[in-house]
Amino acid sequence: MDIIEMTRKLGVEIQQQEVFKNYIKAKAANDNDIELQDMIGQFNVIRMQLDQALSADEKDTDKVKELNAQLKDTYTAIMGRESMMNYNIAKGELDVLVNQINAVIEHALDGDDPLTCDIASNCTGSCSTCSGCH
Repeated sequence: MDIIEMTRKLGVEIQQQEVFKNYIKAKAANDNDIELQDMIGQFNVIRMQLDQALSADEKDTDKVKELNAQLKDTYTAIMGRESMMNYNIAKGELDVLVNQINAVIEHALDGDDPLTCDIASNCTGSCSTCSGCH
């Protein structure tokens, strides 16, 4: 069996994990949440309007402040939707699995024993050096 075939089998195994199934369900719930999708559309329109206002030759600071407030309020509403919160939780849990898989691969590429290497978090407390939450 070559390495690509083994990787494909790993992909199949990942898709059978509960964490992956939860992610797919949460993603579908987000995609099917019409109100959420409308809010995301509104967010994008406001962001484009803000970009235009910021790049105008003569900036209207009141308009920029208003658009900034609208953008922030819309973002808060989006992130507060139950479907979005569930999606973010599921995505975070899937990211943990992916980071663990990547850690095993990285250790193997460094010459460590992939069967015994430590894949526990090496959290420094600084997100700038992070490869994902533990």
